[in-house]
Amino acid sequence: MEYTSGTSSWREAVRRGLRGLLPRRSGERRPGWSAGVPVIAFAAGLMFTTSATTADGTSLREDRRPELTQLIEDRQERVHAAEVRSAALRARVEEQTDQLAGTDLPIKQQQQRASSYELAAAFTKVHGPGLTVRLDDAPRPVDGNRPSDVSNDDLVVHQQDVQAAVNALWAGGAEAMTIMGVRVISTSAVRCVGNTLLLHGRVYSPPFILTAIGDPVRLSGSLAASEGVRQFREAAAEVGLGYSETVQRDVVLPAFDGSGAMSVARVAE
Repeated sequence: MEYTSGTSSWREAVRRGLRGLLPRRSGERRPGWSAGVPVIAFAAGLMFTTSATTADGTSLREDRRPELTQLIEDRQERVHAAEVRSAALRARVEEQTDQLAGTDLPIKQQQQRASSYELAAAFTKVHGPGLTVRLDDAPRPVDGNRPSDVSNDDLVVHQQDVQAAVNALWAGGAEAMTIMGVRVISTSAVRCVGNTLLLHGRVYSPPFILTAIGDPVRLSGSLAASEGVRQFREAAAEVGLGYSETVQRDVVLPAFDGSGAMSVARVAE
């Protein structure tokens, strides 16, 4: 039986269903189960039509992961293009502000006031001794087998692992920090999507590199005292997750080059 989707198939299914429900001529006996046949046929036709309309010529069971990967790549390109345009606009604003500051005293005073906050706001490049922390997923076994009590989630770095290391570095007296080479500011948020890291609109794959400027001994001690970092290091020893600390004698951290605009803010009391 040929099946077609669309309005015509709906009409044909309805006609057949109604035809089966019409009373028969007198003298004819209808089996008890025959009354349900038109209803079943109508329901089946409705299901087939709905499925065909939803599929729209495609396979409903098709793997959509390639489409998701392409969507992520497209969004990354759009974010990068927006960042380039934003940087160009900020440069024009700064240039025009500098020109006005030469002849307008109030603008010059406000510009000097804003410049005094740049260091604390991470808008200037800094350097000094520090510590670099590296967190990485566990390598896949060559034979593809793993212990029965180990799941896939146990083999990857999670958001809470990165957050634990970041918090420990701040607690250890970090003066400045970068994650994957991006300067951390007050509005930076560490989020993980699967086994990737989302930071300021960009996606990063492991290994995740954190670098902080400060006393290396204090920073390392704070990491050792962190419960979250301790649990990750124990898991690293058991299932092969990557964890390392490297002392930096003099490391340079770039200034934050993204947008510092905020949609909501409140003055601290």
